[in-house]
Amino acid sequence: MKLSVLVDNNTLIDRYFLGEPGLSFFIEDEDTSVLFDVGYSDAFIKNAQKMQIDLLKTDKIVLSHGHLDHTWGLFPLVQLFTEAKLESLDHTKPSLTAHPHVFSTRSFSEIPEIGSLLSEEKLAEHFSLELGKAPKNLTENLIYLGEIERLFEFEAQYPIGKMSNGADDYILDDTALVYRSLDGLVIITGCSHAGICNIIEYAKNLCRDDRIVDIIGGFHLQNPSQQQLEGTLKYMKKLKPDAVHACHCTDLQSKIELSQVVPIEEVGAGLVLEY
Repeated sequence: MKLSVLVDNNTLIDRYFLGEPGLSFFIEDEDTSVLFDVGYSDAFIKNAQKMQIDLLKTDKIVLSHGHLDHTWGLFPLVQLFTEAKLESLDHTKPSLTAHPHVFSTRSFSEIPEIGSLLSEEKLAEHFSLELGKAPKNLTENLIYLGEIERLFEFEAQYPIGKMSNGADDYILDDTALVYRSLDGLVIITGCSHAGICNIIEYAKNLCRDDRIVDIIGGFHLQNPSQQQLEGTLKYMKKLKPDAVHACHCTDLQSKIELSQVVPIEEVGAGLVLEY
């Protein structure tokens, strides 16, 4: 499997890519290409062009959850495919896999919409929607995890904003991917609102494999509570992953703390990893 970081909060030194507070990965496994999240703007498209990645050949789109920094890039993506049709360019019609709640309207404080700008109905006109809570194979070894079981009391305890019905939003649509390599599992996350440890534990149980080769993506450790940070550090120390590429919504202090118990690696737009 090959994973290319199209968008992250950071960029790599002397690599002239665009960064933004969002996330987008392009994953190639066997003969299948997967676009995992689309960031906040068209930055992922511009970076893909620099990396000579043809997004018009994308087979599958997967959304980790519905927040704006992971879904607002859908609008320029629809534009990209629409213009391809107008210009008679060769292109696929990707499937779009996500949790059924991913397109729900959600608000935060005085901000009326922090979820997807495009509805399920609109997107169904452009992509083949495959919404579900259950795990699903994208390739033989790359798996969409679906709704994550929340086991640990130190994670996913607080809502972010409100759903359209006025209920607190615990982001139940938050999900991730797992890749089964010969050496163990690669965990690929968006924001980990479900809890990074919950996600890893769910993936381990699903795949029946305790070996963790790498964890890449957001850990949702932004000024975390002491309970959450200590619980995460204790779990990670016991887990002993070979590498950790914590990025996006993982703050500097959390990375420093994590580096005391696991091998933290650099991440930024333009990074390419192969497993």
